[in-house]
Amino acid sequence: MKRIKFIVMSIAVAFVLTAVPQTAEAQLSKKQQKQLQKALKKEYKTKMAEYKRENWKLSGSSRTLDVALLTHYQKLGEDPENNKEFAGEVSQCQSINVCRQFALTNALNRYATLASGNVKGRVESILRADANMPQIEIDKFIAAYENLVKAEVSGVLTESYSIVKEKGATNEYKTFFILNEEKAGMARKKALERSLLETKIAIREAEEISKFVNEGFSFE
Repeated sequence: MKRIKFIVMSIAVAFVLTAVPQTAEAQLSKKQQKQLQKALKKEYKTKMAEYKRENWKLSGSSRTLDVALLTHYQKLGEDPENNKEFAGEVSQCQSINVCRQFALTNALNRYATLASGNVKGRVESILRADANMPQIEIDKFIAAYENLVKAEVSGVLTESYSIVKEKGATNEYKTFFILNEEKAGMARKKALERSLLETKIAIREAEEISKFVNEGFSFE
């Protein structure tokens, strides 16, 4: 029985990890494709070994952790230019439902902080060039943008899988999401438009700010 399960899982791994999207495949040589497949297989094995070593279990699904991770990689590979992994986590929680909600909240807060941090310095530089722009309006804009990013991006974070680990009377919990960068860019744009309505930002500055709000940024 174990041998049958191993064979089935091996086939699944081979299918998912060799399913390189056509757009990416066309840009890779056969040697590069082989190297990519080898790297993906190694990444999968490393991650599964880490989960097993640290006693992580799949949460909220009847599937196995192996299948959940493979499906996650498959989703990322469907649109490698846009689909990115983004995680939310909580270190101490009791109810799984509460853990799940806290993990989502953590992901939204982290993304909003990264998004506002990516533009904060440049926004302040632009707005401070206007001698009539009070600091309170600058701070108001930054705070509004961060809060509205959080609200808008919640619609483009797609839960992929969650893992849980017991820590005495509480749990450590992580949820991995698929974030589509194209849709996230649209969410940031909506957040910008809404935050501009709440503050006294002139059209000229608004147009300049919008240019780098639409830029992507690293999640690291």
